[in-house]
Amino acid sequence: MLISRNLLSAAVLSCTVLPALAAVSADEAAKLQTTLTPMGGEKAGNKAGTIPAWTGGHKTAIPGDKAGGRRGDPFKDDKPLYSVTAKNLDQHADKLSDGVKAMFKKYPNSYRIDVYPTRRTAWAPDWVYANTAKNAVKGKLVGSSPEGVYGGIPFPIPKNGEEVMWNHKLNWRGSSWEVDVNQYQITGEGKVVLTNDAKLRQRMPYYFEDGSADAFDGYFWEINLQSKGPPLRAGESVVGRQNLDEDKSASYVYLAGQRRVRKLPNACCDTPTANTAGLMTFDELSVFSGKTTLFNWKLLGKKEMLVPYNQNRFLQAKESDIIKANHLNPDHVRWELHRVWVVEASLAPGERHQAPKSVYYVDEDSWQALLGDRWDANGQLWKTLWGFNYVMPDIGGAVQQTFGYYDLLSGTGYVANVMNDKPYHQRASERWPTVIFTANGLTSQGGR
Repeated sequence: MLISRNLLSAAVLSCTVLPALAAVSADEAAKLQTTLTPMGGEKAGNKAGTIPAWTGGHKTAIPGDKAGGRRGDPFKDDKPLYSVTAKNLDQHADKLSDGVKAMFKKYPNSYRIDVYPTRRTAWAPDWVYANTAKNAVKGKLVGSSPEGVYGGIPFPIPKNGEEVMWNHKLNWRGSSWEVDVNQYQITGEGKVVLTNDAKLRQRMPYYFEDGSADAFDGYFWEINLQSKGPPLRAGESVVGRQNLDEDKSASYVYLAGQRRVRKLPNACCDTPTANTAGLMTFDELSVFSGKTTLFNWKLLGKKEMLVPYNQNRFLQAKESDIIKANHLNPDHVRWELHRVWVVEASLAPGERHQAPKSVYYVDEDSWQALLGDRWDANGQLWKTLWGFNYVMPDIGGAVQQTFGYYDLLSGTGYVANVMNDKPYHQRASERWPTVIFTANGLTSQGGR
């Protein structure tokens, strides 16, 4: 019997274009109740005792904090265990990312890492843990889109790099919140320029407690950003909705000078973002927030690394003092030793991107990408990205917010979502209505 070439090609294509990567077995998922934390980290500490066991995360209210106000530092009495400098870099190189090592070489007289005791603060509500357990046995990647997951870490026992990156994109940070932030450009000469003073309203429908995988429409993260300054940007607004099917994601901008709403034509990947004055790309936000379909993902394993963590110390500093000599002031940044998943991204055949290779370092407890490195088309280490989390006991032990990058070639940088000088430091809110994240809502908002 003869089989036509077209039919054979179609059969092969159907098997290769959208492979479904299976969930883990019930026996393996049971580890989430024993040797693993409910979100998939190793519950035990390390052999050296430098990483403690996870004991439930930090749920204790910070002394002096008032609901909806500024946040203090629960570890204000901690002292650095040691500091890494350009002089002793080689002693600690095995626990540093390529980008961090490059920072020491570029700024040997000013860049420093103060390493504090490791605090495994991450936690989430019990219903998130229950959903995470369900996701472990039901969730799968179909093509590059998660299916059968909702309300928890989608792949708490990951089998490949793409699953780890979806864990980062869907990490727990609350379901609805607001925050006032400033954003800063660092010029090549070390000058600090305010580029945005904005109010952020955000929500994650993926984490609506009363939702379900069957009813979920795929829109997992939504943002409404209103710029209050500087004068050049005052009155501008941006809204966006990200979908598990990355082709359905969309963003819109309101231009105050034109009094009109425009759909952003390519709100993803290496396209510059309007809300960062074009200085960060869409997929650099929160270290990585782009399309996974552009890359082939390789899971390099898990290792102990020095990463920024529990940055309530940073929150106490005045914004006038947070940037020194082309980078954040080391006096205010807390680093800790944590286990992270290391994931390498290489550009898929037929795709284009300014950074064809990247490496990301994703925390085992919170599933936040805390560091990332990017190489340009010439193979040069180009940018090192970083992300901060904060102890917010009313939301979760380690909640992501501030992030940025250093350009290792030009000496420039960007620091986004700084809350330090604001009257409050991120607060949970009532569930924002869907309309404020849409073009119609932006039209009404811009007209007021």
